[in-house]
Amino acid sequence: MLRVLAFVFLCFAVPAMAQDAQEPPGALSSIFLVAQKGSRDPFFRDAVVLVTHRIGPTPIGVIINRPTGITVEKAIPDSGVASLKSELVYFGGPVSAEQVIVVFRAKNPPPLSVEVMEGVYMTMDRDAIRSLLARKLSPKDIRFFAGYAGWGFGQLEAEVARGGWVLVRADAATLFERKGDGLWQDLHRKGSAKQARAGAAETLAAR
Repeated sequence: MLRVLAFVFLCFAVPAMAQDAQEPPGALSSIFLVAQKGSRDPFFRDAVVLVTHRIGPTPIGVIINRPTGITVEKAIPDSGVASLKSELVYFGGPVSAEQVIVVFRAKNPPPLSVEVMEGVYMTMDRDAIRSLLARKLSPKDIRFFAGYAGWGFGQLEAEVARGGWVLVRADAATLFERKGDGLWQDLHRKGSAKQARAGAAETLAAR
C-alpha cells in the first residue's frame, strides 16, 4: 500500500505543490484508476478513469469505458467530419455533463490543449475542438467525452488508501484501442496482481 500511495503522490501531489517549478522529465502524468469490485458509487461502478494532474491544481479525469449511445454528430451538430459523425461520445463523469471533452493524439496540438501523456492531449476548448474536427483525424486518434470526474485536495489519495481504486499506468494503446467490453476486467486483474506483488514485497522487506 505504501508503494501505491507513493505512486499517487508522484502523479498528483508533487506537481500540485510545485506548480511554478518545471516538471522533471519522465515524471508520471496520468494513470488509469480502475474501480474496485462492488463499488457502491453508480457513477464509477466497473469504471476505468483516465486521470491527470495537468489540467489544474487537483486531479481530474474521464471515464473511458462508458459509452452514452450519443454520436458525435448529435453532440457537436456542426462537426462536419463524416469519419467521426458516427463515433460514440462516452460519459466522462458527473461534473459538467454538458461539457464536451476531447482526448486525442497529434504532433501539433491546437492552443489550449494539455498533454496528459506523451503525444496525447486533452482539451475542453470549443475552438480547439473545432480545429481538431477540421483536421479529419482518424477515429483511432481521437475520443469524445461528456463531463468529467474531479477530486478535491487529498481526496483521491484518501480513496486509494481506503482501497477504493486499483492503479494502472496509463498508455495510449489502451486508451484509443480498447473501448469495448472487458476493459475493466482486464485492467482490474492486471492492477490487482501488481498491487498484490508490491504488498508481498513490502511484507518481506519488513521482516
